[in-house]
This record gives sequence, C-alpha cells and structure tokens, in this order.
Amino acid sequence: MQKRENEVTMQGKPITLLGHKVNVGDSAHDFSVVDKELKPVKLSDFNGKVKIINAVPSVDTSVCNAQVHHFNVEAAKLNDIAILSISVDLPFALNRYCAAEGIDKVKVTSDYKDLDFGLKYGVVIEELRLLSRAVFVIDKHNKVVYVEYVKEVATEPDYNKALAAAKACS
Repeated sequence: MQKRENEVTMQGKPITLLGHKVNVGDSAHDFSVVDKELKPVKLSDFNGKVKIINAVPSVDTSVCNAQVHHFNVEAAKLNDIAILSISVDLPFALNRYCAAEGIDKVKVTSDYKDLDFGLKYGVVIEELRLLSRAVFVIDKHNKVVYVEYVKEVATEPDYNKALAAAKACS
C-alpha cells in the first residue's frame, strides 16, 4: 500500500495518506461506496456526466459541514453535473445529517466499509482511518480534470477552481 507523508497536515501536524495519488489526466478509478440508505453507489453509475467528488473527514465538523452545504447550494445550479460527497461516517449518521441540514442535491455517501474510494484516490488518513479533505473533478469520459488535496485538512477547498473545472467540461 502506497504511503505519502508530509503532503498534508491536520491542525499543523503532518499526517500520512494511504492509497494512490490521483493526478490530472489520469483515468478515474471506479469505486464502490454506500449511500445513506446502505445502497451501493459506484462512480460508474454516473457515466456520461461530469462528476465532482467531495471528500471530507466527517460531516460532524464545522468545516466539513460548510463544504457539503456549499456544494449542495452549487448542485442546485448545475444541471448535468453529479456531486458526490464521501466520508467514512456511518450511513445512519449521514441520513440524520442530511435530514437535519436539508442536504438534498449532493449524493452523500460513506466509504466506511472497505475504504475503496479512499485508497483508490489516496485520501485515507492512516493515523485516524478518516478521509482527508480533497476535491476531484472527472469529465464525461472519466478523465480526471481537477485535483485538490487540501494542504491543511482543517481548511476548506478552493470551490471556485473546482466548479470552474466542472463547468468547463460540462
């Protein structure tokens, strides 16, 4: 298993990311996660669409909550772009969260079972078994067109760059 150290910090302390680092131009790896109703969700379910993948450590933190809300608002404005939010929060917690927070446009999913997404996209925090904060944009042909591994996990991603990349290929 590939380990990458000192690329990302959490509250200023270096963390180790597990999995394969994804780069612009790569073919997007299919993965399997589950939705808030425990139904399987694969990247390939969205073939033919532009996809934004929003990886967060946990929806129970203020930064992750803000990030999911931001993409939920943007998703309402985007017609043919699928936005998936992925954490390792349990599906039951995600169901409660979406109901309480009005999250209804973003497909909120969990990688708790196998870390399939996390390892294929290089966002598993070894020390915590959480996902690191990252955003990936994948075009209609499943090519990665934008990648942001957020350098400090406690900060939000660059929404404007991610959204611009998604709009440019829609």
